[in-house]
Amino acid sequence: MKPRDLALATVVSVIWGVNFVVIHVGLDSMSPLLFCALRFGVAALPAVFLVGRPQAPWRWVIATGIALGVVKFSLLFAGMAAGLPSGLSALVLQSQVIFTLVFATVLLRDRPGPRRIGGVVLAGAGIALIATQLGLDRPLGAFLLVVAAGAAWGLANIAMRKASAENMLNFMVWVSAVATPPLILLTLTVDGPRYVWGALQGLDLVAIGAIGYIAYLSTLLGFGIWGRLIGRYGAGTVAPFAALAPVFAILSSALFLHEAIHWYDLAGGALILGGVLLSALKLDLPRQATGARVRPMERV
Repeated sequence: MKPRDLALATVVSVIWGVNFVVIHVGLDSMSPLLFCALRFGVAALPAVFLVGRPQAPWRWVIATGIALGVVKFSLLFAGMAAGLPSGLSALVLQSQVIFTLVFATVLLRDRPGPRRIGGVVLAGAGIALIATQLGLDRPLGAFLLVVAAGAAWGLANIAMRKASAENMLNFMVWVSAVATPPLILLTLTVDGPRYVWGALQGLDLVAIGAIGYIAYLSTLLGFGIWGRLIGRYGAGTVAPFAALAPVFAILSSALFLHEAIHWYDLAGGALILGGVLLSALKLDLPRQATGARVRPMERV
């Protein structure tokens, strides 16, 4: 990758990592469902009128909108609101690599190779290590909600794979538009119109800034840059940079929220990120029998 594009990929990873701190801040002012509804509503409007018609089949736009926008982020926000620390949430969410492999095997009849299976085993070991340290400061219910968010992300990955969207910005804007109406309905049903109206009236500049950050920076700018980099270099080259997001989430949570970093979180996180990278990267090993030359890391 060119230095400029390498920097852009890293910047997106930083944006997505700091996003967990911003979510924590936003949840101080509103419920998880209302936060989700505002996040995707702001991301969809007015962008939906500017990006043109969806460039992927509607069924996969809708499937991604429900799995990613409605289910995954509602569960993630609920888990963080229930007490799972921001940095830890970023790590546990990487359980998506396990669910993605399982769903791809069952639904798409994929046959995972030893490398991907090894990556899932590593990630699973990291999740299990973190799970052994649950307690009052990291409730079991909150942990399970974020694991469930990882499962929803796995389903969303399958839908996104089937969509094969070339313009990721266009795709994410329409996904946001699809997710917004059911999120509004859920918010009104669960929280009630009185709470929603009161919460909207009570939004301060910090809460509005949190909504703007996750709508514009994390969603539109982040995925817009990400889609262009994938189009230029391929998913196999770009995707591993996403594994940096939990690292930046932990660092920013420690810096801004003063969350403690424990050895078991670091060990579990190393296993999870190792598993993610092992699943995402593909190495061309030397062929001694044929005398083939060793080539650098290839794109998946």
